[in-house]
Amino acid sequence: MPETARPTARFVGVPNRAGRRVGTGAPAGPDGCERAGGDGRVKALVFERKPAKYAAAMAAGKLVPGGGAKVGPLRLRGDHDVPDLPGPGWHYVKPRLAGICGSDLATIDGRSSRYFEPIVSFPFVPGHEVVADLVDPGDPKAEPDGSYRVVLEPVLGCVTRGIEPVCRFCERGDLGNCVNIAFGGIEPGLQTGYCCETGGGWSTLMIAHESQLHRVPADMSDESAVMIEPAACAVHAADATLSEPVVVLGAGTLGLLTIAALAHFHPGLEIMAVVKHPEQRRLAKLLGAHFVVEPSELRRGVRRWMGSMAFGDGSIDNVTDGVSRVYDCVGSSDSVQTAMSVLAPGGELRLIGMAGNVELDLTPLWHKEINLRGAYAYGYEDRFERRTFDMAFELVQAKDLGRLVSATYPLSRYEEAIGHAATAGARGAVKVAFDLRDEKERNR
Repeated sequence: MPETARPTARFVGVPNRAGRRVGTGAPAGPDGCERAGGDGRVKALVFERKPAKYAAAMAAGKLVPGGGAKVGPLRLRGDHDVPDLPGPGWHYVKPRLAGICGSDLATIDGRSSRYFEPIVSFPFVPGHEVVADLVDPGDPKAEPDGSYRVVLEPVLGCVTRGIEPVCRFCERGDLGNCVNIAFGGIEPGLQTGYCCETGGGWSTLMIAHESQLHRVPADMSDESAVMIEPAACAVHAADATLSEPVVVLGAGTLGLLTIAALAHFHPGLEIMAVVKHPEQRRLAKLLGAHFVVEPSELRRGVRRWMGSMAFGDGSIDNVTDGVSRVYDCVGSSDSVQTAMSVLAPGGELRLIGMAGNVELDLTPLWHKEINLRGAYAYGYEDRFERRTFDMAFELVQAKDLGRLVSATYPLSRYEEAIGHAATAGARGAVKVAFDLRDEKERNR
């Protein structure tokens, strides 16, 4: 299957199955693309547009991380419609493992920014970290033979949407920056897992465009394969010319993968990791961190590391000449503020974790002329002249990152799975995933 294939049909302005002319700005229905559906039913976790339940999830998530799964708009359905194939180049795939990531947890606990509202369509099936079996094109009832496994590159850019010519970002390979994620031949959705027409990995069947699919080597385990997508995010963040010491703030899945990417693609680079929990400390060192400190030790650690001074009265401390770059894999008000305090003048703060709504004192950004930059998704890495996903495959195999999959759950135990993922660090876990394989496959 050619990974760069583009459909020849032009779908812009064609009525979709909701009766809305997509790409024209006409309003969608109350649930975006509720429709009769395809040729059957699948088991899926479905996130619906229900404001009252979303408010309940927000309240529950503040009390208990992952608590939104019990009271929010996510529910398990055994009769969810099989998605229709939107056009040429689309295929049915059957997920084997599908990860639970921080953006999924933010959505379930009602912490997602309203920024996402125009680029999500309801009801959607979450799950964008996916390893799956390719099944017979056009036949959702076909059983895969297990010989063709694929990893999903979930961004729904111009090619998947049938838009020609593609936007300037897609043309140069920066899929994460596509400007057409709300237009074209399918409903709005920044990625698979947030679009009502594609389905998602938290189900027994979904669809994907051939340009999104990467074949999994026969000797790679499903556990390693499900780490490819989050590893690609870390690889993209690490695409820079680096020689001076850096700090990685946070040691959850994304933080550990960022440490691994920096260590692997920038040999000799000195890395300080900021971690909270004992197992994170062990893994951070194993994956390439030279120094590991707790959050309360960061400023002191950077001062000693860089031979700099500090000013402040204890409540507000700033390092005078800190590190050149901080990778913030947390995205909270505290983490961003702390990152700015340990950056050298002219340094760069790279936000990898989804920050959302934060309150900040931006004075150090101005005073130290700090560069603030986001790092989202993947595409093509100019410095390495390689596709991000190709580099992610290399990284996962070189660092044996399948071992970061700490626990898997069936869909029927989704509340437990989401609770585990939301408290993974404190429980000594890293990646939690849904297991869609049957028992015969799981025990093979």
